[in-house]
Amino acid sequence: MSDRLISPEQCRMARAGLGLTARRVAERAQVSKVTLSDFEKGKRLTHPRTVAAIRAALEKAGVEFMEDNGGGAGVRLKRKSRDAIISLEDLNAENDN
Repeated sequence: MSDRLISPEQCRMARAGLGLTARRVAERAQVSKVTLSDFEKGKRLTHPRTVAAIRAALEKAGVEFMEDNGGGAGVRLKRKSRDAIISLEDLNAENDN
């Protein structure tokens, strides 16, 4: 689990990029949906371990968080390897993720 924190904006961008609902990310991070929603809205201070769990869940789902290097912090989708690409002919329920 990463010890670097993310911002509420990065969290929202990551979820949007992955097409994941707040409920799904909360499940993956093992936090309540209310906790995730409050974090994303900046409603209250969120414990660093909770933010780290959210970050780890989003990274595992396929995003990379970029630190602020003067242009602002950001998020990008990880590049999939060619091995991860499934041809249309091979697409079936056995390789659903």
